[in-house]
Amino acid sequence: MAQDITHRHIEVFRAVMTAGSVTEAAGLLHSSQPTISRELARMEYLLGYPLFERLRGRLKPTARALALFDEVQRSYQGLDRIANRAAQLGRAESAELSVLCLPALSHALLPGACEAFLARHAGAQLSITPQESPLLEEWMSAQRFDLGLSEQAQPAAGTTLVPLLALDEVCVLPAGHALLKKKVLKPADFEGQDFISLSPDDPYRIQLDALFDANGVARRQRIETHSAVAVCAMVQRGLGLAIVNPLTALACAGTGLQLRRFGASVPFKVGALLPQYRPAQPLAMALVDCLKKEAARIERLLASTLRA
Repeated sequence: MAQDITHRHIEVFRAVMTAGSVTEAAGLLHSSQPTISRELARMEYLLGYPLFERLRGRLKPTARALALFDEVQRSYQGLDRIANRAAQLGRAESAELSVLCLPALSHALLPGACEAFLARHAGAQLSITPQESPLLEEWMSAQRFDLGLSEQAQPAAGTTLVPLLALDEVCVLPAGHALLKKKVLKPADFEGQDFISLSPDDPYRIQLDALFDANGVARRQRIETHSAVAVCAMVQRGLGLAIVNPLTALACAGTGLQLRRFGASVPFKVGALLPQYRPAQPLAMALVDCLKKEAARIERLLASTLRA
């Protein structure tokens, strides 16, 4: 007859296990001792086995009672999580934003924006998922995230594009390189230079290869990789020169890596994608505002760095 056990029976059992006695359990449940004793006895009857040994007026849990209590506690912990989550959802400041972004943006644009956002909305939570194109745009079209960060010039289907940043790719050189004496590097300056590239299918790699071919410039392709961060790390080691996005270049710049303006324009744009059919997240536009301000700060920093 275990199927006849009610939530009230479980509540009484948990109270007795927690309090250690029927009297104290009655106090916890705002009930009487006879009522608690009766319901506990009814539960044991329905189970078909005792949960406690009665020793001189005291209750000692059996092994079965201890095992059952573990299961009950897990159930109540899950209920507590549900209740806490329900209360949290009622507070706008406690909203959770799911953000999908290109890997390069997760380390070079988002950190500063997240810092400002969380300073204003201390109870908010951010879930950040890095993803490459075109899967990023496909997931945003599927309305799977509250906000996306993309380098595409056009919005993905089912999204609205908010422009954040428009710059050009920049040159990165190792410390001490002879070309550092120039403030602006032209395509011809790369003739015969060891060069580190992104992967062959990368859209920026494709543009750069076409640009150098059009100018009749032959570089020595030494290393290629999918990661702009890895490109900069290779340049720092003196393994060659490279042209990368300005966000990664600034994030990696230091004594071992120097930046120079590139004489030919290779546009680099970043925009925020907002899903049109996903339920609106109240704090999404607040994060977009922080991203705009961080993008403006980066533009000023890049201009200052390239003038130095």
